[in-house]
Amino acid sequence: MKPVLALATLALTATFAANAMPGAGAGPAPSAHSGPPAAAAVKKLPKASGPDGRTVEEVVKGKAALKDKTVLVNAQVVKVTNDIMGKNWVHLQDGTGKAADGTHDVIVTTKDKVAVGDVVKAKGTVRTDVNIGQGYAYSVLIEDAALAK
Repeated sequence: MKPVLALATLALTATFAANAMPGAGAGPAPSAHSGPPAAAAVKKLPKASGPDGRTVEEVVKGKAALKDKTVLVNAQVVKVTNDIMGKNWVHLQDGTGKAADGTHDVIVTTKDKVAVGDVVKAKGTVRTDVNIGQGYAYSVLIEDAALAK
């Protein structure tokens, strides 16, 4: 019997690819991963009060000025990926910004558990140009946030 060499290609399903990792970073930076959810039926929410209060759009557009600063965002959870690298990765939208330029969604990393649809106040530190390897790069995110319903 002659030896046989078989070659095959493995294709990931769209569902697996979309749920395997937390997704692409907010903002217009291209990524090969599932990006932020499209602007969902999120009603415009009031901006968080206080000196750290920002809208999602303000965080994304003002990322350079907000780098390494604390922000407080009042927004709705539109996507959650739990327990990746010891953190929960949460996409937040507050009805501000535009899906076309990626200013409608920001990713928050947290230890807190939330569910899609929850409206939360997220307080954390703005980080920019975060590259965690394996093609996961984020132009802006809010890191180590405390979430309160």
